Amino acid sequence: MTARWMITCLAACLVVGECFAQTPAEPIDTPAKMMCPDAKIWGSSLVTNICWSCLFPMRIMGVAQLGEGNVPPNAADDAVCVCDGNGGVPDIGFVIGMWSPMALIELVRKPYCSPSLGGTTIRDSFRSWGMKDGSDGGSSSNQFLNFHYFSFPLYEILELLLAPECNAGGFSDFDLLYMSEIDPTWNEDELAIFTQPEVAVAANPLLQATCPVDCAASTFTGPIDRMWWCAGCWGSLYPFTGNVPSGGSPPRVSSLLATRALASLHRRGLAWKTTGNDVVCGGDIYPMMPKQHYRMSMMVPLSEANSATRRPTPATGSATGNPQIDDYEWTQKCCHNIGVPTMLWGEWRNIPAVGEDFVYLLWRWTDCCVR
Repeated sequence: MTARWMITCLAACLVVGECFAQTPAEPIDTPAKMMCPDAKIWGSSLVTNICWSCLFPMRIMGVAQLGEGNVPPNAADDAVCVCDGNGGVPDIGFVIGMWSPMALIELVRKPYCSPSLGGTTIRDSFRSWGMKDGSDGGSSSNQFLNFHYFSFPLYEILELLLAPECNAGGFSDFDLLYMSEIDPTWNEDELAIFTQPEVAVAANPLLQATCPVDCAASTFTGPIDRMWWCAGCWGSLYPFTGNVPSGGSPPRVSSLLATRALASLHRRGLAWKTTGNDVVCGGDIYPMMPKQHYRMSMMVPLSEANSATRRPTPATGSATGNPQIDDYEWTQKCCHNIGVPTMLWGEWRNIPAVGEDFVYLLWRWTDCCVR
């Protein structure tokens, strides 16, 4: 009986094919994984790659502040608020302001590739591939990346803060909201002028020459909203396309394109203004991007929040030997304003071939009336 039982088990194993050998997992260095990596957003990255210190500071009733850091200059400063309630009866509450994680923006080389969806290629396409320095075989010297925009209301997902007044747009889950592959204005600069006619003014060389002022302000205090044609030290905000002249590093180019993507979403009514006394009862559609009420934190390929990817501290106790840069890194924690030079936070945060797709977590300052 024992021999017969062993023969039966062996036959079953041979049929199933899983007795003596397991099918090896696909190595991460395959061409498919290199061109469309898995960001592990719903794995280890959800804990280790989130810049939790960027939750602060928080402002309560326009006066009390919890934690250190910068507050947008146009943030709400009222203590009490009145909003329309059910049945037309006004509701009275108090104002709070805070930095909220609200979206993911991923910049990819391969069209329809989504690292945030586990390295999935939604569909095969040979159009709009990312390129740089004329790698498309033609005379182009532009760098190009596609973008995908996901709602990512982390407070609501983790049930840390369930206040509808503080969730402009009403998003409560992770969802794909926009893809540049289906937007012809993202590929062609000529078509983009139909959605942003002010690009004709922004292209003025005299205006572009003033962008170093916005660069300096972004580095030390915060970007200047009145200089709507600049993205700080990253370059010109216009046009809202994926084409960037060659010569920039991957972190700078991806940051600039993420900012352009956000500006284009404001123009389409998909991104909201949530800063100021006038929006405490709910966000408002705002066609011009308010740069001061956004922060960014890189999650992929090398997270700003992961201490293993930070610059090591030598024996002198200084991370870089430059006190100004060290002070910046500590005061800004592990996220940065729009337009901050990549030399201060991430010029080294890319890996050739396997780490040239980027995922940024977008933080938005939100003023809301808690009733």
